[in-house]
Amino acid sequence: MLTAGISSAPAAPLTPSPGNPDASPIYGVTIPDGYRKWQFIAPAHETAPLDELRVVLGNPSAIAAVEKNQLPYPDGTVLVKLAWKHVQSKEFAPAYIPGKATTVQVMVKDSKKYAATGGWGFGRFIDGKPTDLAQHQTCFACHQALVKNNDYVFTRLAP
Repeated sequence: MLTAGISSAPAAPLTPSPGNPDASPIYGVTIPDGYRKWQFIAPAHETAPLDELRVVLGNPSAIAAVEKNQLPYPDGTVLVKLAWKHVQSKEFAPAYIPGKATTVQVMVKDSKKYAATGGWGFGRFIDGKPTDLAQHQTCFACHQALVKNNDYVFTRLAP
């Protein structure tokens, strides 16, 4: 049953989602409870202009799918990306470590609810609050342009 990451407010693609102020506009996605205890899928290092360290976590459905390289991902899959500015370690100069948190990004697979966006709902949050409508309108276009053949997901299981 899919409950984590989705608000109860219905949301039509590319229109504002009324209701829950903690839910992303358009998709109605929320930050899932307990996501920090989910399993690690992969890290990423974003260069300029973002200069971020990122980690992707997945719920049990996501982990089962990435371990089997299953595409498309099953309904109920939830991926969460945590991002921080990277800063040089004071203790070990060659290392970069997480600095200030920048975003929490969430993808929720529900092929019926999000049929118009490849089966995925998106949420981007700063300090626990969803970013604006304009930022959410760019989510699917980017995923569609760059990773359509991977069920719209950038992340691969780290070896």
